[in-house]
Amino acid sequence: MECIASVNKLRLKFPEEKGLLFKDLSISFQEGEKVLLLGPSGCGKSTLLQVLSGLIPQSIDIPIKSESIQIPYSWGFVFQDPDSQFCMPYVDEEIAFVLENLQIPREEMTVKIKELLTTVGLCLDDIHTEIQTLSGGMKQRLALATVLALDPEVIFLDEPTALIDEEGTAEVWDTVKAISKDKTIIIVEHKIDQIIDVIDRVIVFTHDGKIMADGNSTYIFSNFKEELKRFGIWYPSAWEEYKKEKVQNTLTKHSDSLLRLENFRGYRKKENAITLEKAAVHSGEWIAVTGANGAGKSTLLLSLMQLLKTSGDYRIDGCSIKSFADLNNRAYFVFQNPEYQFLTNSVLEEITYELRQRNEESHADVFKKANDLLTIFGLKDKQKQHPYHLSLGEKRRLSVATAFIQNPQVLLLDEPTFGQDSKNTFKLLELLQEESQKGTIIIMVTHDLNIIHHFATTVWKVKNGKVITDWKKDDMKTGSEGDVYEYIF
Repeated sequence: MECIASVNKLRLKFPEEKGLLFKDLSISFQEGEKVLLLGPSGCGKSTLLQVLSGLIPQSIDIPIKSESIQIPYSWGFVFQDPDSQFCMPYVDEEIAFVLENLQIPREEMTVKIKELLTTVGLCLDDIHTEIQTLSGGMKQRLALATVLALDPEVIFLDEPTALIDEEGTAEVWDTVKAISKDKTIIIVEHKIDQIIDVIDRVIVFTHDGKIMADGNSTYIFSNFKEELKRFGIWYPSAWEEYKKEKVQNTLTKHSDSLLRLENFRGYRKKENAITLEKAAVHSGEWIAVTGANGAGKSTLLLSLMQLLKTSGDYRIDGCSIKSFADLNNRAYFVFQNPEYQFLTNSVLEEITYELRQRNEESHADVFKKANDLLTIFGLKDKQKQHPYHLSLGEKRRLSVATAFIQNPQVLLLDEPTFGQDSKNTFKLLELLQEESQKGTIIIMVTHDLNIIHHFATTVWKVKNGKVITDWKKDDMKTGSEGDVYEYIF
């Protein structure tokens, strides 16, 4: 096999970072290899993909130095954040843009577009649908379809299923397996159970971008399990071992009903997009919001946060909620895309922004709280860095940390664990558990059955824009995990 992509003695440094991300990193990939890159969040996996594709430094201006870099002749890239790769407003136009550059005749495009959408499991009544109206998971499917349209020799996949439900994840990986026979696939992914069987090679990085191990999956997971666990890198039995070793505290549901909803509706473009007939949520409840991609989960949170027009009776602690201003100091929302909420030019400014605006605490107290949280979330050394320069996992941790510093009565989180390594996932869940025990209501959109089983007290299922709230966590005990999965999704 021939070498198809490589770097030799790569060095890279981000602005405001004290040290190098890579120090003389040398690595090569052979034609037809299926390679999985593993490592803790922020270790440089996504950055390496961008170097191998030439995006760094050709499109992303970051200082690098190397003796040589070999970039594939043809390649496609599915980004962590699918919005960052779309250039057209409509689904069909996005794929047509690719086909046009490949000189596909116009009369053949519609059939080809529909075939590609079917291949990735993106079912739309009208292919001329605005991309901005799609859910995060639907956007990830579209991004994969545009890459498949290119028919490249190398495909870079940067967590392509991070926002997709379990069934959709299986479909995407089945698609990748079906088209990967003669292609080189280089993957960054935390959800690894469904792709191990197609992987030829696993490369494990330490937190500072050094190669800790390189070999087939059997060799890696048999010989480096303790190291993977120590660095917080996902491995096939990580959740099972965590559940055995970690004693879960019983969640306390307080007797008072803090949040009430009746005939609640959220609207997009004057059309009813989400409906919740009635709910009474007690202090300390942890609600997992589940359902298929596009069902309306994110719409529900946006409506509860009054970022969409709503109707019906909505009360928190007895106060009627009619506008965003009514939620001040009561609720805080962590977006699915953390970049949507960043307002400042540094990590430290970002986490302290809201408290500094309120001017209720001394400067010293605000920054002590901030430093404590940054330490907990592994961002202590990133204080001066611009939020946009963080890895996706680090951005997500920053967005969640800003929520913790607010001490809201209701905490709304949209997929807070995506892009996280195991160490930070478990740490975040334990911190949320502590908050719920203090009385904070947690409403979290998640596809992770482990979180639903072992942390949530209640499950709200969203299907076709309607929220089913009368199914409780205890109902899981009467059925198998398969039954629970079937119900939830």
